[in-house]
Amino acid sequence: MSVKNNLLTGLISGLIIPAIAWVIFDYKFPEFQIQHKPAVPYLIALALNLFIIRYCYKNGTEQTGKGVMLSTFVCMLLITIFKIKL
Repeated sequence: MSVKNNLLTGLISGLIIPAIAWVIFDYKFPEFQIQHKPAVPYLIALALNLFIIRYCYKNGTEQTGKGVMLSTFVCMLLITIFKIKL
């Protein structure tokens, strides 16, 4: 089974890990915070996306990697706005 090398596949796969973190830490364990920093679990999830991006670029699926990168940046922006509250 081969993975399609397109931007939409990357966008969807890049949103999976942050979505799982959001469901777990906002609905399942809303009181969980690491040293009173509410954005840490989401930043860890986004760091995991960096490994997915690296995997995509190493295996020649650049378009998928670009989609993951785009969704990672959008998630980072949303976390900055809603969790860190600059």
